[in-house]
Amino acid sequence: MASFPPRVNEKEIVRSRTIGELLAPAAPFDKKCGRENWTVAFAPDGSYFAWSQGHRTVKLVPWSQCLKNFLLHGTKNITNSSSLRLSRQNSDGAQKNKPHEHIIDCGDIVWSLAFGSSVPEKQSRCVNIEWHRFRFGQDQLLLATGLNNGRIKIWDVYTGKLLLNLVDHSEVVRDLTFAPDGSLILVSASRDKTLRVWDLKDDGNMMKVLRGHQNWVYSCAFSPDSSMLCSVGASKAVFLWNMDKYTMIRKLEGHHHDVVACDFSPDGALLATASYDTRVYIWDPHTGDILMEFGHLFPPPTPIFAGGANDRWVRSVSFSHDGLHVASLADDKMVRFWRIDEDYPVQVAPLSNGLCCAFSTDGSVLAAGTHDGSVYFWATPRGDIGDSPKRSNTVYLLLPSVIYRTCRY
Repeated sequence: MASFPPRVNEKEIVRSRTIGELLAPAAPFDKKCGRENWTVAFAPDGSYFAWSQGHRTVKLVPWSQCLKNFLLHGTKNITNSSSLRLSRQNSDGAQKNKPHEHIIDCGDIVWSLAFGSSVPEKQSRCVNIEWHRFRFGQDQLLLATGLNNGRIKIWDVYTGKLLLNLVDHSEVVRDLTFAPDGSLILVSASRDKTLRVWDLKDDGNMMKVLRGHQNWVYSCAFSPDSSMLCSVGASKAVFLWNMDKYTMIRKLEGHHHDVVACDFSPDGALLATASYDTRVYIWDPHTGDILMEFGHLFPPPTPIFAGGANDRWVRSVSFSHDGLHVASLADDKMVRFWRIDEDYPVQVAPLSNGLCCAFSTDGSVLAAGTHDGSVYFWATPRGDIGDSPKRSNTVYLLLPSVIYRTCRY
């Protein structure tokens, strides 16, 4: 079994340049579990980076300062446990003027993170409520944390104040995603087989429960215009939802094992899903067609083999903000960078025990979290379709909802 197609020489694939590392501090006591970094996230405006450091803590660092530290002190940066800890009573407005490094104690193991920013003109969907406990301003930046006990805690990033404690899930909150339109609509995905829709501008009111999954829900993602939601889960599930009517649009069929991650392209024309079946699929979400397959094991495993323990489980997938590149992270100790017009990776990077990955807001850096609570960063591929040499006689031209093949001259 190989990690690349026979026609691809692994030695010719470019190795991604390491930007830096954020290493988790050693635990004060030895535990076999609880240190996993299940999620990493960048703020929509690029001001903060957050990750679950293990043992119920989340670290918040100003992203620009983090990059400067990598340049000044080298790639490694061991996080300091004596950094400022967030106080629930701390509401010093002066902190908004300059981002600070913080540690949040969430009270339980953190499985998911999501940043949300407010747009004042986006009103709450609950029209019958005239009074709200919280008034969100234009510069509001929130962090949602999904916990092992099923709770979701909402934090003010600038002050560290705990704003809301959402209690309705009965199992692990595996993923969180905010609507990109600034409405502060939050969707949570849980092992209790449901997705729940929360309106944070209505003091965290739980608006809707989306049912349809027959097993754990692993991940969810909004389309860029906030009109569509993708949710993925165990038993090969990939569902698309209409977020205006809160109804299911369609089920996407093609994977052979649990589907654990999903992400839309920046224009919403494409959807990427990652599965334990060793594959990443690129879909047209509007038709349900599979447009591209990124394999992580060759020859491709049969459905029976792909549905079991194959040592190539794909753990995470993320679309770059340039719309041309996709990153995937698998159990074969490798991070892959793909172009959407090629079926082999254009860059790779070594990573052991990886669990999650996400592109920075400008798409220039990929962050990946590991089992030991650390984070690693790489420079990402750049360029437009057609810039680099091809190994095939075909180029894919991407138009909305369609990939066309054309001959190269």
